[in-house]
Amino acid sequence: MAKRDYYEVLGVDRGADESDVKKAYRRLAMKYHPDRNPDDADAEERFKEATEAYQVLTDDEKRQRYDQFGHAGVDATAGGGFGTGGFTDIGDIFGEVFGDIFGNGAGRARNATRRGADLRYTLDLTLEQAVGGDSVDIRVPVLAACEDCDGSGAAPGTSPATCPECNGRGQIRVSQGFFSLQQTCPRCRGAGRVILDPCRACGGHGRVERRKTLAVKVPPGVDTGDRIRLSGEGEAGANGAPPGDLYVQVDVAEHPIFTRDGTNLYCDVPLKFADAALGGEIDVPTLDGRVKLKVPAETQTGKLFRLRGRGVPAVRGGPTGDLLCRVVIETPVRLSDTQKDLLRQFDESLQANGTRHSPKESNWFQSVKSFFEGLA
Repeated sequence: MAKRDYYEVLGVDRGADESDVKKAYRRLAMKYHPDRNPDDADAEERFKEATEAYQVLTDDEKRQRYDQFGHAGVDATAGGGFGTGGFTDIGDIFGEVFGDIFGNGAGRARNATRRGADLRYTLDLTLEQAVGGDSVDIRVPVLAACEDCDGSGAAPGTSPATCPECNGRGQIRVSQGFFSLQQTCPRCRGAGRVILDPCRACGGHGRVERRKTLAVKVPPGVDTGDRIRLSGEGEAGANGAPPGDLYVQVDVAEHPIFTRDGTNLYCDVPLKFADAALGGEIDVPTLDGRVKLKVPAETQTGKLFRLRGRGVPAVRGGPTGDLLCRVVIETPVRLSDTQKDLLRQFDESLQANGTRHSPKESNWFQSVKSFFEGLA
């Protein structure tokens, strides 16, 4: 059967660069790989055809000869079929093409030690702790390096040996029909070393579970979701590798008086009817204690009073926020008959003199009237 044009096989034009050729081959190889298509002769043939085209079109010299003479120009080097083209075998081709997916190319040793895992700890704080800062002790369960074997996993006085299965490379070559692939060594699991005499304290793992107490310095101004990083306080790395980090995630509890919005604090302050009408001074709570707030006469409910600098310090620098107090005028309750009668007389006196004493009432009724007129 006549061979198809290599550019047609990969679905690229003749001006395609090496990157385009590699992308096209990777797509076809993933589609027609024999492992994905067992007992499918057509898929196997297409896989071989795509690999042969890839070998030629990524070799500058071969591609030049192919462009000039066609298949006749490369038959001698391609062997009339599935040649190696400078690679040891198909595993090397996969190492080059798929290395960015699998994280390591073919033949690369995998016995490098790996850093320990990062850990997360949720730290519950009160609003007072978050605003003012604090130092809090926490107990964290971690995998720490075994002291008996110094994290090696081997019994004291011994050392891990080179894995006889992979000769320390961490990978072995497995043949599957006409091609071979590299995979992680099942004996050493990619470490390249095996422990012949395991440490009794850790069972050869090199790490043991422990609880340790750490002091966490909470900076002023932290909020829910902020993280404090404790470098090197995470899990110990395997085979003596450096430890990971511990991330302390802040969770600030709700406060019975204050709510927070960034660096500002808000609170509702009850105001007596007489104080709202006549004015006066009221006590307002802050995180630093009580302060006096002067309320002007004729204050309406919902009015905000700003106390500058009484909010939250900016954790990453900047001015301290403010405390905004919203007054809520309270309606008197459990009135006596005499008090009710006095209020009726007071209300009648307001209506009798013709002076407008309710600044919002007339405007509100006018708005309602306009609304219904617009619906008509």
